[in-house]
Parts: sequence; C-alpha cells; structure tokens
Amino acid sequence: MIGISEIKRILPHRYPMLLVDRVDELVPGERLVARKAVTANEPWYQDISAGADDEQHAYPSVLLVESWCQSAGVLAAWDEPNPDVLAGQVMLFGGIADVVFRRPVLPGEVVEHRVRLVRALSDTVIFEGEALVDGEPVMEVGRVVMALRPAEELTGAAPEAPAANATT
Repeated sequence: MIGISEIKRILPHRYPMLLVDRVDELVPGERLVARKAVTANEPWYQDISAGADDEQHAYPSVLLVESWCQSAGVLAAWDEPNPDVLAGQVMLFGGIADVVFRRPVLPGEVVEHRVRLVRALSDTVIFEGEALVDGEPVMEVGRVVMALRPAEELTGAAPEAPAANATT
C-alpha cells in the first residue's frame, strides 16, 4: 500500500485538489489500483442545502475523471516522481476519449480506480481503465493521453547551464 505522503512525493496536487487517498496496487509500467474516499466535507459540497436529495449530492463527474487521471499520473511518474511543476518533467493532460458514467458516486462511498497503461512512448503515455464502487462500475475510461514535458519548455525559462570548470 502507498499512502498519502508517498503520493504527495509523486504528484504536485494539494488540498483541495489532491484526489487520490491511497494506492493499493502498483505494477510499474503496467497497472495501478488507487482509492478515493468521497465525503460530504469536501469543498464542492459546501453550498448544498440541508434538504438536498442524493442526486444533488452526486460527486461532480469532472472530479471523478480528475481523480482517475491523478491515479494514472501516479503510475506515469512512479519511476521519476516530480511534484515541482517549475522544474524537471511536468505531467500534462493531453486528451480523453470514450468515458462512460454508469451511476453517480455519493458521499460515504469509496471509489476504486483501476488504471492500465496501454502504451508508453518516449514522452507520451496512454491509459485505459475504470472506476468502481463496491465492485460496481461507476465510470469507464476508454483512453487518456498524458505527456511529459520539460518545465523550461513550458515556462520559457532557459535551462540551467552546466557549471563552468574553475581551472585556470
């Protein structure tokens, strides 16, 4: 099991947008199983009225996708973690296709993300998988593409020059 402190060493996300609580299984370069516990104490629930029904408490689908993609990010960056988005390799979301939502996720439920690495190229990774609650599919992901790029390409900063040899 990989806990939250190790996840924070891999991903740059922090509260309230760190949406992976634990990794139960990780086979580098192949697959990952991670968990996200949904609670009514999350910021996106703060404006829901006291009389709201279950449908109004459904976990936002965009956050379910984000949580799954963060899980994929753990798998993508496992061998070379870089939680600093201003240096090293930066993980970028490239695209998503064929996402199917089966049912809403409600507070009190634990989502199990299953991520499979389909293909890894030099700087691009393709994933597929699903999210389940109590073994029941709640979301299917046909394809997610992530790219890893050097931070200096994104910030416009010049790469650091190698230290000069101080011999005279």
